[in-house]
Amino acid sequence: MPAWTDQLRFAFQPVVNLATGSVAALEILARPEDGEMDVLGSAHRCPDLDAELAALAVRAAARQETMLPLHVNVFAATVAELPSLTSLGKAVRDVGRRPWEITLDVGGPFTHVPHRSLLEAVRGLRDEGYRICADGVGDGDLPLRLLGELVPDLVKLDRSLCTGLADDRGRRAAVTAMRQLCEQTGGLLAIEGVETERQYAAAREAGVQLAQGHLFAPPARRASAEVYLPPERPPATRGPVPGGLPSGPPVTQFLQPAALLPMSASADAVRSHLTGFPAVSGVLLVDTDGVPVRAIDRDRFLLSLSGRYGHALYADRPALRLADRPRTVGAGATAWEVLDVIADGERDRTGDDVAVVDERGRCMGVVHLADILRALAESRVEEAARLNPLTRLPGSDAVNGEVDRRIAEGRAFALSWLDVDGFKQVNDGAGFAAGDELIRSVGRALAEVAAREPTARVGHIGGDDFLVLAGSEGPGPFAEAVLDVPWSAGGRPVTLSLATVDCPPGSVRDHGEAAAALAPLKKAAKALPGASWVVGRPGSQRTEVRRGAVGRVRGPVAPCGPTSAGTAGTEGVRSRL
Repeated sequence: MPAWTDQLRFAFQPVVNLATGSVAALEILARPEDGEMDVLGSAHRCPDLDAELAALAVRAAARQETMLPLHVNVFAATVAELPSLTSLGKAVRDVGRRPWEITLDVGGPFTHVPHRSLLEAVRGLRDEGYRICADGVGDGDLPLRLLGELVPDLVKLDRSLCTGLADDRGRRAAVTAMRQLCEQTGGLLAIEGVETERQYAAAREAGVQLAQGHLFAPPARRASAEVYLPPERPPATRGPVPGGLPSGPPVTQFLQPAALLPMSASADAVRSHLTGFPAVSGVLLVDTDGVPVRAIDRDRFLLSLSGRYGHALYADRPALRLADRPRTVGAGATAWEVLDVIADGERDRTGDDVAVVDERGRCMGVVHLADILRALAESRVEEAARLNPLTRLPGSDAVNGEVDRRIAEGRAFALSWLDVDGFKQVNDGAGFAAGDELIRSVGRALAEVAAREPTARVGHIGGDDFLVLAGSEGPGPFAEAVLDVPWSAGGRPVTLSLATVDCPPGSVRDHGEAAAALAPLKKAAKALPGASWVVGRPGSQRTEVRRGAVGRVRGPVAPCGPTSAGTAGTEGVRSRL
Protein backbone atom coordinates (compact mmCIF):
# COMPACT_ATOMS: atom_id res chain seq x y z
CA MET A 1 0.00 0.00 0.00
CA PRO A 2 1.50 3.42 -0.89
CA ALA A 3 2.80 5.46 2.04
CA TRP A 4 0.40 8.34 1.40
CA THR A 5 -2.53 6.15 2.41
CA ASP A 6 -1.32 6.22 6.02
CA GLN A 7 -2.14 9.93 6.24
CA LEU A 8 -5.33 9.75 4.20
CA ARG A 9 -8.54 10.09 6.18
CA PHE A 10 -12.17 9.86 5.19
CA ALA A 11 -15.22 11.81 6.32
CA PHE A 12 -18.84 10.67 6.13
CA GLN A 13 -21.81 12.89 5.33
CA PRO A 14 -25.43 11.67 5.49
CA VAL A 15 -27.63 11.76 2.42
CA VAL A 16 -31.08 12.62 3.77
CA ASN A 17 -34.41 11.49 2.33
CA LEU A 18 -36.54 14.65 2.43
CA ALA A 19 -39.82 12.73 2.36
CA THR A 20 -39.13 10.55 5.38
CA GLY A 21 -36.45 12.53 7.24
CA SER A 22 -34.26 9.45 7.46
CA VAL A 23 -30.69 8.88 6.29
CA ALA A 24 -30.73 7.12 2.94
CA ALA A 25 -26.97 6.67 2.57
CA LEU A 26 -23.54 7.99 3.53
CA GLU A 27 -21.23 9.77 1.10
CA ILE A 28 -17.55 9.06 1.76
CA LEU A 29 -15.23 12.04 1.24
CA ALA A 30 -11.43 11.77 1.03
CA ARG A 31 -9.67 14.14 3.45
CA PRO A 32 -5.85 14.17 3.06
CA GLU A 33 -3.91 15.49 6.03
CA ASP A 34 -2.52 19.01 5.74
CA GLY A 35 0.80 19.14 3.96
CA GLU A 36 0.30 15.83 2.21
CA MET A 37 0.30 15.32 -1.54
CA ASP A 38 -2.64 16.58 -3.57
CA VAL A 39 -4.32 13.19 -3.69
CA LEU A 40 -7.49 14.35 -5.40
CA GLY A 41 -5.56 16.27 -8.05
CA SER A 42 -3.37 13.24 -8.67
CA ALA A 43 -6.44 10.97 -8.82
CA HIS A 44 -7.89 13.21 -11.52
CA ARG A 45 -4.80 12.57 -13.63
CA CYS A 46 -4.36 8.91 -12.70
CA PRO A 47 -7.39 6.57 -13.03
CA ASP A 48 -5.62 3.78 -11.12
CA LEU A 49 -5.13 6.08 -8.15
CA ASP A 50 -8.75 7.24 -8.33
CA ALA A 51 -10.02 3.64 -8.34
CA GLU A 52 -7.76 2.87 -5.38
CA LEU A 53 -9.22 5.84 -3.50
CA ALA A 54 -12.73 4.46 -4.08
CA ALA A 55 -11.62 1.07 -2.75
CA LEU A 56 -10.07 2.68 0.34
CA ALA A 57 -13.30 4.58 0.95
CA VAL A 58 -15.28 1.32 1.05
CA ARG A 59 -12.76 -0.23 3.43
CA ALA A 60 -12.92 2.85 5.67
CA ALA A 61 -16.70 2.53 5.85
CA ALA A 62 -16.33 -1.11 6.89
CA ARG A 63 -14.30 -0.02 9.91
CA GLN A 64 -17.21 2.22 10.94
CA GLU A 65 -19.52 -0.82 11.14
CA THR A 66 -22.30 1.01 9.34
CA MET A 67 -24.91 -0.87 7.35
CA LEU A 68 -26.09 2.19 5.43
CA PRO A 69 -25.66 2.26 1.64
CA LEU A 70 -22.60 4.17 0.47
CA HIS A 71 -21.89 6.90 -2.08
CA VAL A 72 -18.36 6.63 -3.47
CA ASN A 73 -16.82 9.31 -5.70
CA VAL A 74 -15.06 8.49 -8.98
CA PHE A 75 -14.08 10.62 -11.95
CA ALA A 76 -15.79 10.02 -15.28
CA ALA A 77 -12.37 9.46 -16.90
CA THR A 78 -11.67 6.67 -14.42
CA VAL A 79 -14.89 4.87 -15.27
CA ALA A 80 -14.21 5.18 -19.00
CA GLU A 81 -10.60 3.96 -18.77
CA LEU A 82 -11.06 1.29 -16.08
CA PRO A 83 -14.57 0.00 -16.79
CA SER A 84 -14.43 -2.88 -14.32
CA LEU A 85 -12.98 -0.85 -11.41
CA THR A 86 -11.23 -4.01 -10.24
CA SER A 87 -9.79 -2.61 -7.00
CA LEU A 88 -13.17 -1.25 -5.95
CA GLY A 89 -14.88 -4.56 -6.69
CA LYS A 90 -12.30 -6.45 -4.63
CA ALA A 91 -12.81 -4.08 -1.70
CA VAL A 92 -16.59 -4.48 -1.87
CA ARG A 93 -16.25 -8.26 -1.73
CA ASP A 94 -13.58 -8.22 0.98
CA VAL A 95 -15.70 -6.19 3.41
CA GLY A 96 -18.85 -8.21 2.77
CA ARG A 97 -20.70 -5.51 0.89
CA ARG A 98 -22.73 -5.97 -2.29
CA PRO A 99 -22.51 -3.80 -5.41
CA TRP A 100 -26.15 -2.72 -5.13
CA GLU A 101 -25.32 -1.11 -1.78
CA ILE A 102 -22.85 1.20 -3.54
CA THR A 103 -23.76 4.29 -5.54
CA LEU A 104 -20.94 5.59 -7.74
CA ASP A 105 -20.97 9.38 -7.81
CA VAL A 106 -19.52 9.94 -11.27
CA GLY A 107 -18.13 13.47 -11.50
CA GLY A 108 -16.54 15.66 -14.14
CA PRO A 109 -14.75 16.78 -16.09
CA PHE A 110 -16.53 15.10 -18.99
CA THR A 111 -15.22 17.17 -21.89
CA HIS A 112 -12.32 14.98 -22.96
CA VAL A 113 -13.80 11.68 -21.78
CA PRO A 114 -14.74 9.33 -24.64
CA HIS A 115 -18.51 9.22 -24.23
CA ARG A 116 -18.97 5.83 -25.86
CA SER A 117 -16.43 4.23 -23.52
CA LEU A 118 -18.09 5.91 -20.54
CA LEU A 119 -21.56 4.68 -21.51
CA GLU A 120 -20.34 1.13 -22.12
CA ALA A 121 -18.54 1.12 -18.76
CA VAL A 122 -21.64 2.39 -16.96
CA ARG A 123 -23.72 -0.39 -18.53
CA GLY A 124 -21.21 -2.96 -17.28
CA LEU A 125 -21.18 -1.53 -13.75
CA ARG A 126 -24.97 -1.54 -13.71
CA ASP A 127 -24.96 -5.18 -14.76
CA GLU A 128 -22.82 -5.90 -11.69
CA GLY A 129 -25.37 -4.11 -9.52
CA TYR A 130 -23.81 -0.70 -8.85
CA ARG A 131 -26.09 2.33 -8.90
CA ILE A 132 -24.96 5.32 -10.93
CA CYS A 133 -25.15 8.97 -9.84
CA ALA A 134 -24.39 11.95 -12.10
CA ASP A 135 -22.55 14.18 -9.64
CA GLY A 136 -22.11 17.95 -9.65
CA VAL A 137 -24.83 18.59 -12.25
CA GLY A 138 -25.46 22.28 -12.82
CA ASP A 139 -21.92 23.61 -12.39
CA GLY A 140 -19.81 21.37 -14.61
CA ASP A 141 -19.35 20.31 -18.19
CA LEU A 142 -21.79 17.40 -18.33
CA PRO A 143 -23.76 17.78 -21.62
CA LEU A 144 -27.51 17.30 -21.39
CA ARG A 145 -27.33 14.78 -24.21
CA LEU A 146 -24.85 12.65 -22.28
CA LEU A 147 -26.89 13.04 -19.10
CA GLY A 148 -29.92 11.64 -20.92
CA GLU A 149 -27.91 8.74 -22.35
CA LEU A 150 -26.44 7.87 -18.95
CA VAL A 151 -29.98 7.53 -17.49
CA PRO A 152 -28.55 7.86 -13.97
CA ASP A 153 -30.26 6.34 -10.97
CA LEU A 154 -29.56 9.60 -9.18
CA VAL A 155 -28.87 13.16 -10.35
CA LYS A 156 -26.98 15.12 -7.70
CA LEU A 157 -27.13 18.89 -8.18
CA ASP A 158 -24.12 21.03 -7.34
CA ARG A 159 -24.26 23.15 -4.21
CA SER A 160 -24.12 26.31 -6.33
CA LEU A 161 -27.75 25.69 -7.35
CA CYS A 162 -28.79 25.54 -3.70
CA THR A 163 -27.37 29.00 -3.00
CA GLY A 164 -30.20 31.48 -3.48
CA LEU A 165 -32.67 28.72 -4.41
CA ALA A 166 -35.35 30.25 -2.20
CA ASP A 167 -35.23 33.61 -4.01
CA ASP A 168 -33.90 32.94 -7.51
CA ARG A 169 -36.69 32.04 -9.93
CA GLY A 170 -34.23 30.84 -12.56
CA ARG A 171 -32.52 28.40 -10.19
CA ARG A 172 -35.85 27.05 -9.04
CA ALA A 173 -36.84 26.52 -12.67
CA ALA A 174 -33.57 24.68 -13.34
CA VAL A 175 -34.08 22.38 -10.35
CA THR A 176 -37.69 21.72 -11.36
CA ALA A 177 -36.54 20.85 -14.89
CA MET A 178 -34.05 18.33 -13.48
CA ARG A 179 -36.86 16.82 -11.39
CA GLN A 180 -38.91 16.34 -14.55
CA LEU A 181 -35.94 14.69 -16.25
CA CYS A 182 -35.57 12.30 -13.31
CA GLU A 183 -39.28 11.48 -13.39
CA GLN A 184 -39.01 10.54 -17.05
CA THR A 185 -35.88 8.40 -16.61
CA GLY A 186 -36.91 6.76 -13.33
CA GLY A 187 -34.15 8.39 -11.26
CA LEU A 188 -34.07 10.42 -8.06
CA LEU A 189 -33.01 14.04 -7.61
CA ALA A 190 -30.55 15.11 -4.92
CA ILE A 191 -28.93 18.43 -4.06
CA GLU A 192 -25.81 19.34 -2.09
CA GLY A 193 -25.09 22.34 0.09
CA VAL A 194 -28.30 22.72 2.08
CA GLU A 195 -27.23 25.13 4.79
CA THR A 196 -30.42 26.91 5.90
CA GLU A 197 -34.02 26.04 6.62
CA ARG A 198 -35.14 28.28 3.74
CA GLN A 199 -32.98 26.27 1.35
CA TYR A 200 -34.43 23.09 2.80
CA ALA A 201 -38.00 24.29 2.20
CA ALA A 202 -37.14 25.56 -1.29
CA ALA A 203 -35.51 22.26 -2.24
CA ARG A 204 -38.58 20.30 -1.18
CA GLU A 205 -40.89 22.71 -2.98
CA ALA A 206 -38.86 22.22 -6.18
CA GLY A 207 -39.28 18.45 -5.92
CA VAL A 208 -35.84 17.46 -4.63
CA GLN A 209 -35.95 14.06 -2.95
CA LEU A 210 -32.49 13.64 -1.36
CA ALA A 211 -30.20 16.28 0.11
CA GLN A 212 -26.88 16.84 1.86
CA GLY A 213 -25.58 19.82 3.76
CA HIS A 214 -24.46 21.26 7.06
CA LEU A 215 -28.08 21.89 8.05
CA PHE A 216 -28.53 18.15 8.46
CA ALA A 217 -25.00 17.14 9.46
CA PRO A 218 -21.50 18.22 8.39
CA PRO A 219 -18.96 15.67 7.15
CA ALA A 220 -17.51 13.85 10.15
CA ARG A 221 -14.89 11.22 10.86
CA ARG A 222 -17.50 9.03 12.50
CA ALA A 223 -20.33 7.64 10.42
CA SER A 224 -23.64 8.62 11.96
CA ALA A 225 -27.31 8.38 11.06
CA GLU A 226 -28.24 11.25 13.38
CA VAL A 227 -29.31 14.37 11.48
CA TYR A 228 -31.14 17.59 12.22
CA LEU A 229 -34.43 18.32 10.49
CA PRO A 230 -36.41 21.56 10.80
CA PRO A 231 -39.46 21.05 13.02
CA GLU A 232 -41.89 22.38 10.41
CA ARG A 233 -41.61 20.08 7.43
CA PRO A 234 -43.36 20.93 4.17
CA PRO A 235 -45.80 18.43 2.65
CA ALA A 236 -44.16 15.21 1.56
CA THR A 237 -45.83 15.00 -1.81
CA ARG A 238 -46.85 17.15 -4.74
CA GLY A 239 -50.28 15.56 -4.81
CA PRO A 240 -52.00 13.07 -7.09
CA VAL A 241 -52.50 13.23 -10.80
CA PRO A 242 -55.71 15.26 -11.27
CA GLY A 243 -59.07 14.05 -12.56
CA GLY A 244 -59.73 10.42 -11.73
CA LEU A 245 -58.04 7.97 -9.38
CA PRO A 246 -54.85 9.54 -7.97
CA SER A 247 -51.58 7.91 -8.96
CA GLY A 248 -49.93 8.99 -5.73
CA PRO A 249 -46.27 9.85 -5.10
CA PRO A 250 -43.63 7.42 -6.37
CA VAL A 251 -42.53 4.76 -3.94
CA THR A 252 -38.85 5.66 -4.46
CA GLN A 253 -39.59 8.93 -2.68
CA PHE A 254 -39.88 6.98 0.59
CA LEU A 255 -37.00 4.56 0.09
CA GLN A 256 -35.12 3.52 3.23
CA PRO A 257 -31.94 1.46 3.41
CA ALA A 258 -32.63 -2.24 3.75
CA ALA A 259 -30.85 -4.57 6.16
CA LEU A 260 -29.68 -7.42 3.92
CA LEU A 261 -28.23 -10.75 4.99
CA PRO A 262 -27.49 -13.86 2.91
CA MET A 263 -30.01 -16.68 2.77
CA SER A 264 -27.62 -18.87 4.73
CA ALA A 265 -27.62 -16.53 7.76
CA SER A 266 -28.37 -18.25 11.04
CA ALA A 267 -31.05 -17.08 13.42
CA ASP A 268 -28.35 -16.03 15.87
CA ALA A 269 -26.67 -13.88 13.19
CA VAL A 270 -29.99 -12.15 12.53
CA ARG A 271 -30.55 -11.65 16.25
CA SER A 272 -27.11 -10.08 16.63
CA HIS A 273 -27.82 -7.75 13.73
CA LEU A 274 -31.18 -6.65 15.12
CA THR A 275 -29.88 -6.07 18.63
CA GLY A 276 -26.81 -4.26 17.29
CA PHE A 277 -28.93 -1.91 15.18
CA PRO A 278 -32.03 -1.01 17.20
CA ALA A 279 -33.44 1.22 14.43
CA VAL A 280 -33.67 -1.70 11.99
CA SER A 281 -37.28 -2.88 11.77
CA GLY A 282 -36.56 -6.04 9.83
CA VAL A 283 -34.08 -8.02 7.74
CA LEU A 284 -34.29 -9.25 4.19
CA LEU A 285 -32.58 -12.52 3.31
CA VAL A 286 -31.29 -12.24 -0.25
CA ASP A 287 -29.74 -14.62 -2.75
CA THR A 288 -26.36 -14.04 -4.39
CA ASP A 289 -27.94 -11.64 -6.90
CA GLY A 290 -29.48 -9.47 -4.20
CA VAL A 291 -33.03 -10.69 -4.83
CA PRO A 292 -35.15 -10.86 -1.63
CA VAL A 293 -36.09 -14.45 -0.82
CA ARG A 294 -37.43 -14.13 2.73
CA ALA A 295 -38.34 -11.31 5.08
CA ILE A 296 -37.88 -11.22 8.84
CA ASP A 297 -39.91 -8.84 10.98
CA ARG A 298 -38.04 -7.59 14.02
CA ASP A 299 -40.78 -7.98 16.64
CA ARG A 300 -42.04 -11.41 15.57
CA PHE A 301 -38.52 -12.77 15.18
CA LEU A 302 -37.26 -11.61 18.58
CA LEU A 303 -40.47 -12.82 20.21
CA SER A 304 -39.90 -16.30 18.78
CA LEU A 305 -36.35 -16.41 20.14
CA SER A 306 -37.34 -15.06 23.54
CA GLY A 307 -39.91 -17.78 24.17
CA ARG A 308 -39.21 -20.87 26.20
CA TYR A 309 -36.51 -22.93 24.46
CA GLY A 310 -36.68 -20.46 21.56
CA HIS A 311 -32.99 -19.65 21.48
CA ALA A 312 -31.97 -23.26 21.93
CA LEU A 313 -34.29 -24.37 19.14
CA TYR A 314 -33.44 -21.75 16.54
CA ALA A 315 -30.14 -19.98 17.30
CA ASP A 316 -27.86 -22.20 15.22
CA ARG A 317 -30.40 -23.02 12.58
CA PRO A 318 -31.09 -21.07 9.36
CA ALA A 319 -33.10 -17.92 9.93
CA LEU A 320 -35.24 -18.99 6.97
CA ARG A 321 -37.27 -21.09 9.43
CA LEU A 322 -38.58 -17.90 11.09
CA ALA A 323 -39.01 -15.85 7.92
CA ASP A 324 -41.94 -14.96 5.69
CA ARG A 325 -42.25 -14.46 1.98
CA PRO A 326 -41.16 -10.91 1.16
CA ARG A 327 -43.65 -8.34 0.00
CA THR A 328 -42.18 -6.46 -2.94
CA VAL A 329 -43.07 -3.71 -5.38
CA GLY A 330 -41.21 -2.45 -8.42
CA ALA A 331 -39.29 0.80 -8.44
CA GLY A 332 -41.96 2.33 -10.68
CA ALA A 333 -44.77 1.69 -8.19
CA THR A 334 -46.71 4.40 -6.40
CA ALA A 335 -47.64 4.75 -2.75
CA TRP A 336 -51.16 3.54 -3.55
CA GLU A 337 -49.78 0.34 -5.04
CA VAL A 338 -47.84 -0.28 -1.83
CA LEU A 339 -51.11 -0.07 0.10
CA ASP A 340 -52.63 -2.61 -2.30
CA VAL A 341 -49.77 -5.02 -1.57
CA ILE A 342 -50.22 -4.56 2.18
CA ALA A 343 -54.01 -4.95 1.97
CA ASP A 344 -53.69 -8.23 0.06
CA GLY A 345 -51.42 -9.77 2.72
CA GLU A 346 -52.02 -11.36 6.09
CA ARG A 347 -53.43 -9.03 8.74
CA ASP A 348 -50.64 -9.80 11.22
CA ARG A 349 -48.09 -8.48 8.68
CA THR A 350 -49.74 -5.10 8.11
CA GLY A 351 -46.82 -3.22 9.64
CA ASP A 352 -44.07 -5.14 7.84
CA ASP A 353 -41.70 -3.31 5.52
CA VAL A 354 -42.22 -3.60 1.78
CA ALA A 355 -39.14 -4.21 -0.33
CA VAL A 356 -38.59 -2.12 -3.47
CA VAL A 357 -36.85 -4.01 -6.26
CA ASP A 358 -35.34 -2.97 -9.57
CA GLU A 359 -36.10 -4.45 -12.98
CA ARG A 360 -33.90 -7.46 -12.15
CA GLY A 361 -35.58 -8.10 -8.83
CA ARG A 362 -32.65 -6.79 -6.78
CA CYS A 363 -33.48 -4.99 -3.56
CA MET A 364 -33.09 -1.21 -3.70
CA GLY A 365 -34.40 -0.60 -0.19
CA VAL A 366 -37.60 -0.77 1.83
CA VAL A 367 -40.54 1.49 2.55
CA HIS A 368 -42.37 1.80 5.86
CA LEU A 369 -46.14 1.85 6.11
CA ALA A 370 -46.14 4.92 8.38
CA ASP A 371 -44.31 7.01 5.78
CA ILE A 372 -46.72 5.92 3.04
CA LEU A 373 -49.83 6.66 5.11
CA ARG A 374 -48.58 10.10 6.16
CA ALA A 375 -47.76 11.10 2.58
CA LEU A 376 -51.10 9.90 1.21
CA ALA A 377 -52.99 11.69 3.98
CA GLU A 378 -51.18 14.94 3.16
CA SER A 379 -51.85 14.30 -0.51
CA ARG A 380 -55.58 13.97 0.11
CA VAL A 381 -55.62 17.19 2.17
CA GLU A 382 -53.87 19.09 -0.62
CA GLU A 383 -56.18 17.54 -3.21
CA ALA A 384 -59.30 18.51 -1.26
CA ALA A 385 -58.10 22.11 -0.99
CA ARG A 386 -57.88 22.32 -4.79
CA LEU A 387 -61.32 20.84 -5.53
CA ASN A 388 -64.24 22.91 -6.72
CA PRO A 389 -66.76 22.92 -3.85
CA LEU A 390 -69.72 22.40 -6.22
CA THR A 391 -68.51 19.43 -8.30
CA ARG A 392 -65.53 18.20 -6.20
CA LEU A 393 -63.43 18.27 -9.37
CA PRO A 394 -59.93 19.80 -9.49
CA GLY A 395 -59.46 23.25 -11.00
CA SER A 396 -57.62 24.40 -14.09
CA ASP A 397 -54.18 24.40 -12.41
CA ALA A 398 -54.32 20.65 -11.93
CA VAL A 399 -55.25 19.98 -15.57
CA ASN A 400 -52.71 22.53 -16.82
CA GLY A 401 -49.97 20.81 -14.85
CA GLU A 402 -50.88 17.48 -16.43
CA VAL A 403 -50.88 19.10 -19.89
CA ASP A 404 -47.35 20.38 -19.30
CA ARG A 405 -46.22 16.94 -18.18
CA ARG A 406 -47.54 15.33 -21.35
CA ILE A 407 -45.88 17.99 -23.47
CA ALA A 408 -42.58 17.35 -21.71
CA GLU A 409 -43.00 13.62 -22.34
CA GLY A 410 -43.66 14.18 -26.05
CA ARG A 411 -47.13 12.63 -25.83
CA ALA A 412 -50.09 13.48 -28.05
CA PHE A 413 -53.19 14.72 -26.25
CA ALA A 414 -56.55 16.39 -26.82
CA LEU A 415 -57.60 19.30 -24.61
CA SER A 416 -61.30 20.15 -24.57
CA TRP A 417 -63.41 22.93 -23.14
CA LEU A 418 -67.07 22.31 -22.27
CA ASP A 419 -69.79 24.67 -21.10
CA VAL A 420 -73.55 25.08 -20.88
CA ASP A 421 -75.16 27.18 -23.61
CA GLY A 422 -76.81 30.32 -22.26
CA PHE A 423 -76.08 29.45 -18.64
CA LYS A 424 -76.97 32.95 -17.43
CA GLN A 425 -80.43 32.53 -18.89
CA VAL A 426 -80.67 29.16 -17.17
CA ASN A 427 -79.95 30.77 -13.82
CA ASP A 428 -82.27 33.70 -14.52
CA GLY A 429 -85.14 31.49 -15.69
CA ALA A 430 -84.82 28.35 -13.53
CA GLY A 431 -83.02 29.77 -10.50
CA PHE A 432 -79.56 29.33 -9.03
CA ALA A 433 -80.43 26.07 -7.28
CA ALA A 434 -81.47 24.46 -10.57
CA GLY A 435 -78.35 25.85 -12.24
CA ASP A 436 -76.10 24.44 -9.51
CA GLU A 437 -77.77 21.02 -9.78
CA LEU A 438 -77.21 21.05 -13.54
CA ILE A 439 -73.51 21.82 -13.07
CA ARG A 440 -73.21 19.03 -10.48
CA SER A 441 -74.89 16.59 -12.88
CA VAL A 442 -72.56 17.50 -15.75
CA GLY A 443 -69.57 17.16 -13.41
CA ARG A 444 -70.73 13.71 -12.29
CA ALA A 445 -71.14 12.59 -15.90
CA LEU A 446 -67.61 13.74 -16.76
CA ALA A 447 -66.13 12.15 -13.62
CA GLU A 448 -67.81 8.81 -14.37
CA VAL A 449 -66.25 8.72 -17.83
CA ALA A 450 -62.84 9.78 -16.43
CA ALA A 451 -62.97 6.86 -14.00
CA ARG A 452 -63.17 4.49 -16.99
CA GLU A 453 -60.53 6.28 -19.07
CA PRO A 454 -57.08 5.86 -17.49
CA THR A 455 -55.44 8.60 -19.62
CA ALA A 456 -58.22 11.17 -19.10
CA ARG A 457 -58.36 14.05 -16.62
CA VAL A 458 -61.28 16.36 -15.86
CA GLY A 459 -61.27 19.80 -14.26
CA HIS A 460 -63.92 22.36 -13.31
CA ILE A 461 -62.69 25.88 -14.06
CA GLY A 462 -65.67 27.48 -12.37
CA GLY A 463 -69.22 28.41 -13.22
CA ASP A 464 -70.34 26.31 -16.16
CA ASP A 465 -66.85 25.81 -17.65
CA PHE A 466 -65.07 22.43 -17.62
CA LEU A 467 -61.77 21.16 -19.00
CA VAL A 468 -61.32 17.63 -20.35
CA LEU A 469 -57.86 16.22 -21.09
CA ALA A 470 -57.71 12.99 -23.09
CA GLY A 471 -54.98 10.98 -24.73
CA SER A 472 -54.39 10.58 -28.44
CA GLU A 473 -57.65 8.61 -28.72
CA GLY A 474 -59.58 11.83 -28.10
CA PRO A 475 -62.57 12.75 -25.90
CA GLY A 476 -65.15 10.69 -27.78
CA PRO A 477 -66.57 8.96 -24.66
CA PHE A 478 -67.00 12.34 -22.96
CA ALA A 479 -68.81 13.77 -26.00
CA GLU A 480 -71.22 10.83 -25.98
CA ALA A 481 -71.84 11.21 -22.25
CA VAL A 482 -72.68 14.93 -22.30
CA LEU A 483 -73.76 15.77 -25.86
CA ASP A 484 -75.87 12.77 -26.83
CA VAL A 485 -78.17 12.91 -23.82
CA PRO A 486 -80.94 15.42 -23.00
CA TRP A 487 -80.26 18.00 -20.28
CA SER A 488 -82.67 20.27 -18.47
CA ALA A 489 -82.77 22.73 -15.60
CA GLY A 490 -86.02 23.58 -13.87
CA GLY A 491 -87.92 21.88 -16.69
CA ARG A 492 -86.15 23.95 -19.36
CA PRO A 493 -84.15 22.09 -22.06
CA VAL A 494 -80.43 22.81 -22.02
CA THR A 495 -77.65 22.12 -24.55
CA LEU A 496 -73.87 21.98 -24.14
CA SER A 497 -70.96 23.00 -26.38
CA LEU A 498 -67.63 21.18 -26.64
CA ALA A 499 -64.44 22.47 -28.29
CA THR A 500 -61.34 20.29 -28.71
CA VAL A 501 -57.80 21.11 -29.77
CA ASP A 502 -55.90 18.05 -30.96
CA CYS A 503 -52.21 18.45 -30.03
CA PRO A 504 -49.71 16.08 -31.69
CA PRO A 505 -46.21 15.90 -30.14
CA GLY A 506 -44.34 19.16 -30.60
CA SER A 507 -47.38 21.19 -31.67
CA VAL A 508 -47.46 23.33 -28.50
CA ARG A 509 -44.81 24.35 -25.97
CA ASP A 510 -46.95 24.58 -22.84
CA HIS A 511 -50.51 24.63 -21.56
CA GLY A 512 -50.79 28.34 -22.38
CA GLU A 513 -50.32 27.68 -26.09
CA ALA A 514 -52.83 24.84 -25.94
CA ALA A 515 -55.38 27.13 -24.26
CA ALA A 516 -54.74 29.85 -26.86
CA ALA A 517 -55.38 27.36 -29.68
CA LEU A 518 -58.58 26.28 -27.93
CA ALA A 519 -60.06 29.80 -27.65
CA PRO A 520 -61.21 30.24 -31.30
CA LEU A 521 -62.61 26.69 -31.32
CA LYS A 522 -64.68 27.55 -28.26
CA LYS A 523 -66.08 30.57 -30.11
CA ALA A 524 -66.88 28.42 -33.16
CA ALA A 525 -68.67 25.81 -31.04
CA LYS A 526 -70.77 28.45 -29.27
CA ALA A 527 -71.82 29.87 -32.65
CA LEU A 528 -73.54 26.60 -33.60
CA PRO A 529 -77.14 26.06 -32.46
CA GLY A 530 -77.89 23.13 -30.16
CA ALA A 531 -75.41 20.64 -28.79
CA SER A 532 -72.12 21.16 -30.64
CA TRP A 533 -68.59 19.83 -30.87
CA VAL A 534 -65.82 21.50 -32.87
CA VAL A 535 -62.30 20.10 -33.35
CA GLY A 536 -59.11 21.77 -34.57
CA ARG A 537 -55.33 21.76 -34.33
CA PRO A 538 -52.80 24.36 -33.18
CA GLY A 539 -51.73 26.70 -35.96
CA SER A 540 -54.50 25.59 -38.31
CA GLN A 541 -57.53 27.58 -39.44
CA ARG A 542 -59.40 24.39 -40.32
CA THR A 543 -62.14 23.22 -37.99
CA GLU A 544 -64.16 20.04 -38.00
CA VAL A 545 -67.75 20.10 -36.77
CA ARG A 546 -68.57 16.77 -35.14
CA ARG A 547 -71.83 17.83 -33.51
CA GLY A 548 -74.08 20.70 -34.42
CA ALA A 549 -76.78 21.79 -36.82
CA VAL A 550 -74.15 22.59 -39.47
CA GLY A 551 -72.45 19.22 -39.93
CA ARG A 552 -69.52 20.08 -42.14
CA VAL A 553 -65.79 20.71 -42.24
CA ARG A 554 -64.78 24.36 -42.49
CA GLY A 555 -61.73 24.45 -44.72
CA PRO A 556 -59.82 21.43 -46.02
CA VAL A 557 -59.15 18.87 -43.31
CA ALA A 558 -56.31 16.43 -43.74
CA PRO A 559 -57.22 12.84 -42.88
CA CYS A 560 -56.05 11.94 -39.41
CA GLY A 561 -57.06 8.29 -39.15
CA PRO A 562 -60.37 6.61 -38.38
CA THR A 563 -62.56 6.94 -35.31
CA SER A 564 -66.27 6.69 -34.75
CA ALA A 565 -68.43 8.76 -37.02
CA GLY A 566 -70.39 11.76 -35.85
CA THR A 567 -73.93 11.25 -34.61
CA ALA A 568 -77.19 12.79 -35.70
CA GLY A 569 -76.82 16.32 -36.98
CA THR A 570 -73.37 15.71 -38.56
CA GLU A 571 -72.20 14.48 -41.90
CA GLY A 572 -70.25 11.63 -40.33
CA VAL A 573 -66.83 13.23 -40.86
CA ARG A 574 -64.17 10.81 -39.63
CA SER A 575 -60.91 11.85 -37.99
CA ARG A 576 -58.68 10.81 -35.17
CA LEU A 577 -58.07 13.12 -32.22
